[in-house]
Amino acid sequence: MKAVGLTHYLPITDEQSFLDIELQPPTPGPFDLLVRVHAVSVNPVDTKVRAPKPKVEPEPRVLGWDAAGEVVAVGTEVQGFSFGDQVYYAGDITRSGSNAELHLVDARIAGKKPQSSSFAEAAALPLTAITAWEVLFDRLGISPAGEHKGRSILIIGGAGGVGSIAIQLATQLAGLRVIATASRPESTAWVKSLGAHEVINHRDPIDEGLKSVTADGSVDYILCLNSTQQHWDAMCRAIAPQGKIASIVETSGPLDIGPLMRKSAGFVWELMFTRPMFKTPDMAKQGEILNKIASLIDQGILRNTTNTILSPISAANLRKAHQMLEEGRTIGKIVLSSWDASSNET
Repeated sequence: MKAVGLTHYLPITDEQSFLDIELQPPTPGPFDLLVRVHAVSVNPVDTKVRAPKPKVEPEPRVLGWDAAGEVVAVGTEVQGFSFGDQVYYAGDITRSGSNAELHLVDARIAGKKPQSSSFAEAAALPLTAITAWEVLFDRLGISPAGEHKGRSILIIGGAGGVGSIAIQLATQLAGLRVIATASRPESTAWVKSLGAHEVINHRDPIDEGLKSVTADGSVDYILCLNSTQQHWDAMCRAIAPQGKIASIVETSGPLDIGPLMRKSAGFVWELMFTRPMFKTPDMAKQGEILNKIASLIDQGILRNTTNTILSPISAANLRKAHQMLEEGRTIGKIVLSSWDASSNET
């Protein structure tokens, strides 16, 4: 089967950073789906895992943690899926990735693809949608049923993949007042089109920017999707008493949470891979989230966040996608579709 892999961790400008390779098809374990992959998307985690380092893989390593395709085989313990089902998922960072024609994924963290979406559109959703859902509703404790309607949330880095879904979930399901950050005219227009009520520039101190759009310069929730350390002090100043901050961006050192004490405010991390990585008792919730997202897409409540589609799935196009992400100017999601350059299948 075709795949895109790496043996050395090189700068993305190096033609050897990704290689077109041939691998043997994998065999499903008891809880696995074997999926014929039609489309994949690229996330910041891909670039972080691939980042240059003095390590050499004895066998080519396949990355990729977003995919959409068709089930071609199921494990003995799989429930709810059968041959031919169209699925989408974000996978497990501890397993071989989805940049391959055939890929294994635990059925408990996969969902049925939105019926109204192409494979390319569906592949853009899983990692960002699960992350946004978990961080808003599981980590920050916001009600998806609107019980906290009218409260405010600041989403730092609103134009990226997670931000693009989080804005929609926060407005459409939770009924929150969303203040997003963006720094360019095109990213500002994007977050407004997704439902952000106000936009401030994250190149300036965010607590100062909030003073122009809120009565007291504070918000009930903050979701940080860009440079936790850079924004930390401003977030501590901007969070309301008894509010909560969440981030998905790791730091290079410890954070000083002391300033949160006087406000009885909280801080929590979100990592989408936690449930599959540790095989938590509730790991099947990720499959449930994906099925909810599919329903919301099919009902027109949520909008797809695909912004760029490259075809085919190849080392050259994967290098291009990684380079676009590393430049830090992407809006929405970058998708790679089809293994056949002559195919129009999406």
